[in-house]
Amino acid sequence: MHTVVVGTSGVTASDVLAVARDGARVELGQDAVSALAAAREIVDALAAKPEPVYGVSTGFGALATRHISQELRAQLQRNIVRSHAAGMGPRVEREVVRALMFLRLKTVCSGHTGVRPQVAQTMADVLNAGITPVVHEYGSLGCSGDLAPLSHCALALMGEGDAEGPDGVVRPAAELLAEHGIAPVELREKEGLALLNGTDGMLGMLIMALADLDTLYKSADITAALSLEALLGTDKVLAPELHAIRPHPGQAASAANMLAVLKDSQLTGHHQDDAPRVQDAYSVRCAPQVAGAGRDTMAHARLVAERELASAVDNPVVLPDGRVESNGNFHGAPVAYVLDFLAIAAADLASIAERRTDRLLDKNRSHGLPPFLADDAGVDSGLMIAQYTQAALVSEMKRLAVPASADSIPSSAMQEDHVSMGWSAARKLRTAVGNLTRVVAVELYAATRGVELREGLTPAPASRAVIEAVRKAGVQGPGPDRFLAPDLAAAEAFVRDGRLVEAVESVTGPLQ
Repeated sequence: MHTVVVGTSGVTASDVLAVARDGARVELGQDAVSALAAAREIVDALAAKPEPVYGVSTGFGALATRHISQELRAQLQRNIVRSHAAGMGPRVEREVVRALMFLRLKTVCSGHTGVRPQVAQTMADVLNAGITPVVHEYGSLGCSGDLAPLSHCALALMGEGDAEGPDGVVRPAAELLAEHGIAPVELREKEGLALLNGTDGMLGMLIMALADLDTLYKSADITAALSLEALLGTDKVLAPELHAIRPHPGQAASAANMLAVLKDSQLTGHHQDDAPRVQDAYSVRCAPQVAGAGRDTMAHARLVAERELASAVDNPVVLPDGRVESNGNFHGAPVAYVLDFLAIAAADLASIAERRTDRLLDKNRSHGLPPFLADDAGVDSGLMIAQYTQAALVSEMKRLAVPASADSIPSSAMQEDHVSMGWSAARKLRTAVGNLTRVVAVELYAATRGVELREGLTPAPASRAVIEAVRKAGVQGPGPDRFLAPDLAAAEAFVRDGRLVEAVESVTGPLQ
């Protein structure tokens, strides 16, 4: 099994995906163990002094003015975990919790948190055992980090609360730890706080969304090209020299992908035939501009994620010169903004895909295709309601595009008076990504049927490869009405797991 070594210099997005989704093992680098020990010496020295130090010998948040005596400090650290594990609502997904735990371990291993090496090792052991703490949908305001979600993870390290075992069964965390020979941690000064105070949940969801969107944007280029073919449109608008004079890199990449899909098609260029068109509709002609803007948005979001992956997010932090200083680096604004930005881009990509689908189904705008791509229109309804479903998905995505990061609800007796709502931005982006997958799947279903109905004209080799692969995947072609939901589910799976992109790349080579 692949092993990810966590050192002091951060981790990569591929490391996060490997641990969160593929169950990769985690090991502590020797540099991390040394840095953890050195930082802990600093914290221990400060804990022995009479002067109060935030997070070491004081309360937290609005209660930071109280100096805590030595005999109460272990209780203080346990109490912050227990009291902050206040999440409610449905459980979040296993991959999100694993990403959350792994990214917290990444920051702990930076040597800036003051956590003992044995606590970090326990975090790695829990991940490697496949133990996943129960984390709930609601509880994070995205400032002071993802407090409630991280607290539920820390609670499991203490042998309290519930967790899901590797068999998928939820049980008391103490039982699961015992079965895997993992001793619960006994928290000392600052450690409870250090386990809670980071942007790890929102960052993990950002990294996973970027991975999913990378496949979806390629998929949307493919379905846009298939729709152009089915509508007998022109591929001249995809010429590289046209996109070079407006040099947005994402736009050029999307146009190049569409052109690659359409190479050697006999369906393109018929816009001047029986029903002449000067130019195709915006939803067809401007596909690279819309998808390209989303790609450039992803590039910015990826830059933010890379910076965050290289960060040590905690408060207070242990500095190399021995100071332990309070700071505001836990504020989730940088991550929250790009999570919201991606939801906007995803909604617009879904919107333009839905417009192409609607055009394919309308006999007045489809340039010779049967109404609703039906076998016997009137007797058959064809894909009429598939487009309704697609429209409902797009409508929800437009609502999800309303930014969470523009909201702020003060908390902690006005000490934490401006928050990022980054966790909420991440949660709605996950829904948007799922919806975008379904929207692209509906366009794929309609466009492949439309291409097949163009008898006497041969589609591009890449298009033929898609049609052959999607039919083998259980998505049926033209014919009388049938139960559509299974076909749509099969198309969704075909898009989600990357088989659509694989089918095209088997002909074109790697897409951009």
